[in-house]
Amino acid sequence: MLKLDNVHAFYGKSHVLHGVTMEVRPGEIVSLLGRNGSGRSTTVKTIMGQVDAQGSISFGDKALLGRKAYEIAHDGVGYVPENRDIFPKLTVHQNLMLGQKRGASRPRWSFDDMYTMFPRLKERQHTEAGVLSGGEQQMLTLCRTLMGDPDLIMIDEPTEGLAPKIVELVAEYLKELKRRGIAVLLVEQKLAIALEISERCYVMGHGRIVFEGAPGELRANSYIRKEWLEV
Repeated sequence: MLKLDNVHAFYGKSHVLHGVTMEVRPGEIVSLLGRNGSGRSTTVKTIMGQVDAQGSISFGDKALLGRKAYEIAHDGVGYVPENRDIFPKLTVHQNLMLGQKRGASRPRWSFDDMYTMFPRLKERQHTEAGVLSGGEQQMLTLCRTLMGDPDLIMIDEPTEGLAPKIVELVAEYLKELKRRGIAVLLVEQKLAIALEISERCYVMGHGRIVFEGAPGELRANSYIRKEWLEV
């Protein structure tokens, strides 16, 4: 579905990704793990066409490198950035409306789906998004991206700064995506949630993939956890 082959990425003269090769298969949840500065966020931004890069990135039968972010989104790749990027002066409902994919004949997601998954958003649907709590804004960003009907959704640090109850809610949300056949590339620092919901994990260090395997393999590999994950 999504394949990266020997991808190098650059911020100006700074060489950030060094030959990243990885893939996400249809309908699976894959976690991209690593410490801050390891290259995880740069990887998803590169996939989304926001960083200069070399190598090969494909989604289905389409090459992504060199394309605009809106073109990549239109082809079925959703992206939830770490900073959420809500429209603060628009209401919750208006934010969701902006996420709708135009011309989708049979979209998988509706407003009712969003409000059923996150009743708090229904309660605040006429409230300006800028006054929502951090957890509510995270819910809104996730839902707005889903309204674009993606086949793959990339989510950067969805549990950062959230209360434990909201973290559990986000985990259930991600499982629901899988149940509906949507693939997920999850950038996450919380090892517990990543190992709980993922089929496969990649670990990054210094802009390279240093581990690939099932959650059980990562649990058993104390060297990788100590060297590249634990603080």
